[in-house]
Amino acid sequence: MKSLTGRGQNKGFTLIEILVVMAIIGMLAVMVAPNIFRQRTGAMRDASISQISSLETALDTYRLDVGEYPDALDGLMIDDSGRAAWNGPYLRGNVPADPWGNDYIYESTGRDFTLVSYGADGERGGEDDDADIGR
Repeated sequence: MKSLTGRGQNKGFTLIEILVVMAIIGMLAVMVAPNIFRQRTGAMRDASISQISSLETALDTYRLDVGEYPDALDGLMIDDSGRAAWNGPYLRGNVPADPWGNDYIYESTGRDFTLVSYGADGERGGEDDDADIGR
C-alpha cells in the first residue's frame, strides 16, 4: 500500500539540474544582452535624425516667412526677427535636446545653417556611437 504523505518519494530538483538550467540562462543572457544595447543605441541615433529633420523643416518654414534663418533655435519659438512676417511658433513645445540630453549645435549665416548633434559623448568628432549626426 502507498503512503498518503508521499514520504520516501523525492519530488524536488537535484543540484545538477538546477546548475544546468542556470548555465543555460546565463548563456542566453550573454548572447542577448549585447543585441539589446546595440538596438538602444541605434534607436537613439534614429531619434536624433528624426528630430534634426523636424528642426530643419521648422527652420525652412521660418526662412520662407522671414526671408532668412534665425540666429538661434530659440527664434523658432520667440520672434527675434522683429518682422511682421514672423508666423511662429514653428515648433510644438520647446526646442528639444538630443536623445542624450545635449543641446543641438546650430549655426547660421542667415542664408544657410548647420545643425548637429555630437552624439553619445557630446563632443565634436568621434566614431560609431560617438559620431556626429546632422548636416
